[in-house]
Amino acid sequence: MPQRLIDRDDGDTGSARDIRVAPPPEVGAHHTRNRNIAIAVVIVVIILVIVWLRSRTAATAATAAAAAASTRDRAVPVSVEPVVARDVPVYLDGLGNVNALNTITIKPRIDGQLLRFDFQEGQIVQAGSEIALIDPAPSEALLAQAVANRFKDEATLENTRHDLQRFADLAKAGVISQQQYDTQQSQLRVNEGTIKADDAQIQQARLNVEYCHIKTPITGRVGIRFVDPGNMVHAADANGLVAITQMQPIAALFTLPEDQLQAVTQHAKPGGFPVEAWSRDGTTKLATGRLLTIDNQIDPNTGTFRCKAIFDNRDGALFPNQFVNARLQVDTRQHALTVPTAAVQHGAQGTYVYVVKPDKSVDMRPVQVAMAEGTTSVLASGVREGDQVVVEGADKLQPKSKVEIGGQRPAKRVGGKPGGGAPPGGAGHKQGKP
Repeated sequence: MPQRLIDRDDGDTGSARDIRVAPPPEVGAHHTRNRNIAIAVVIVVIILVIVWLRSRTAATAATAAAAAASTRDRAVPVSVEPVVARDVPVYLDGLGNVNALNTITIKPRIDGQLLRFDFQEGQIVQAGSEIALIDPAPSEALLAQAVANRFKDEATLENTRHDLQRFADLAKAGVISQQQYDTQQSQLRVNEGTIKADDAQIQQARLNVEYCHIKTPITGRVGIRFVDPGNMVHAADANGLVAITQMQPIAALFTLPEDQLQAVTQHAKPGGFPVEAWSRDGTTKLATGRLLTIDNQIDPNTGTFRCKAIFDNRDGALFPNQFVNARLQVDTRQHALTVPTAAVQHGAQGTYVYVVKPDKSVDMRPVQVAMAEGTTSVLASGVREGDQVVVEGADKLQPKSKVEIGGQRPAKRVGGKPGGGAPPGGAGHKQGKP
């Protein structure tokens, strides 16, 4: 506390002096006591807050434990399906395109006016059938002229033979020289050669008449024509008249990663592997055929090798240059343990399934997935045939949880769309060694 200055009159000296006077003792003691009380109040409040927080944390933990215990005690409705042992085909998936075994462009072999087409665009035509006609009149006239020339040359040949006979008699009588006789023999051979030339001209003329009737050499689908009837066509035309594509059988070229080459070559068998062709979105199987051959080299740029499959295509489902997902069956896993893919769970502890025990509680089993095919997964370990695995409701389960089985889902066939849930056209579904 500050000291107070007062003026005091001293009678002895007659002068005033400044005297410092201290505050009363009770004022300082009161201030110290108030400060101690405030500190004590703060400490008490802090203690009360700590006690309240601890009690609330304990209550929350107790509530959570009670909820967990209630969850464990309450039966969780689930759907189950048994582990089934079956033969599972092993597929390799690749991207490919359909290719016609034969595609030809019909071109005229003779010049002339195109009179008509004997087909509708898009029609299937049979090998050997006439599909177009070029005006045959000029070629028929040339044929008639060649036949007439031969007829004339035949008369000349016949006359030469008679002359040769007369020359032979005269040569024996010594009337003519041997040279004249030999000359007549040579003339006979010249006339015989003329007849052979006439025969060749007649054959060429007949070919020209035949070329006017254009026929298809293969059975296939006719495309859109390149020229209309009435136009003059020439054998030297570059475009031709129309293209015909063979549709039955038909081929497909697809690629596989080079890592799968050994699987293909090791399991090669007579007749080739079965091959399935699926639509672009992988939802529809278009055709089933067989592997025809594999390429003799690996593409170093993509690390893939090409395969060629052949399909009967009797229903015309495959079309040239169509994009397809090819599925090559290279092996079959015998007596493999299968479960629905929905039963396989993934967590920090790895891959596992929930197995329902006889007491209606669940056991979490670590498993190893050997391959996934469609909606079915093949397990290499962790389960036995006949085990009931949870396929629906697994997200609400914990180990030893009680369950209520709501029903069994119908078993689905092995071998769905290509690659299971994977995008079509990749390396295919996941799998182990075939």
